[in-house]
Amino acid sequence: MAILFPTTLILLIFMITTTTSTNAQGNPPSPGYNPSSRVDTVTFQQAYRTLWGPQNQRVDQSSLTIWLDKSSGSGFKSKELYKSGYFGTAVKLHPGYTAGVITSFYLSNNEDHPGNHDEVDIEFLGTTPDKPYTLQTNVYIRGSGDGNIIGREQKFHLWFDPTQDYHHYAMLWTPDEIIFFVDDVPIRRYPRKSDATFPLRPMYVYGSIWDASSWATENGRYKANYGYQPFIGKYSDFKLKGCTADSQDSCRPPSSSPTTTGRGLSRQQVAAMQWVQRNNKVYDYCGDPKRDHNQTPECFN
Repeated sequence: MAILFPTTLILLIFMITTTTSTNAQGNPPSPGYNPSSRVDTVTFQQAYRTLWGPQNQRVDQSSLTIWLDKSSGSGFKSKELYKSGYFGTAVKLHPGYTAGVITSFYLSNNEDHPGNHDEVDIEFLGTTPDKPYTLQTNVYIRGSGDGNIIGREQKFHLWFDPTQDYHHYAMLWTPDEIIFFVDDVPIRRYPRKSDATFPLRPMYVYGSIWDASSWATENGRYKANYGYQPFIGKYSDFKLKGCTADSQDSCRPPSSSPTTTGRGLSRQQVAAMQWVQRNNKVYDYCGDPKRDHNQTPECFN
């Protein structure tokens, strides 16, 4: 048996620690399947319309720029109402001081069910220059805007700088599950465990940039500072394929994986998702001792 002398042992420990640290800060393993490549790109004009803040919005062929300044933010909405589908877009975020600012892409039926709506969110929580953006994913079921929302948040720090280039973010909503993707890497899967904890009513697709100073950055510790305005969100490469609210029952949303059924995730996709969950997740509502988990039974089912 070989004997490790102290200096050799120290070197070995250093090598193991360095390798682990490098892997944790690197890129996730390949998921082996790219759902976005199976969905056609649509122009903004084909699929969306301006919802609010038209003066803070600019469309350039296949891309959209929206911004927040002291006068207003801006938002857009899909022309169709969907009961399932793949909804994605590439986003480039504003650098520097963005505390209090939310840049978002999400599904909601709040306009049809005010005070009792469903929502599936991708939200970028603004930050201070010394800290990374937080990507928040969230699911509401029959929530309200009156303080009674039961959010199901998972938050992540990304493995890249989202202000340097466009990256693709997507939600795949099927009758069985919701999967969140970043550059085709699944980062979270929310399965349908019961009708009471899963959104079943049709939703529109939205995007927006707005001031959420009361909670967005470190629970409201840092507010939007309009000395840094305008805060800009850039969107491109819109991907949308789904079943509209009036589609036939035979309509099926795109596949989430290369499996025979097209449902769930392949082993390779699961491995990539587990890597992100292990290395990049910074908050999970199911593990929060301050939450009332009687309201989130899916955490224990």
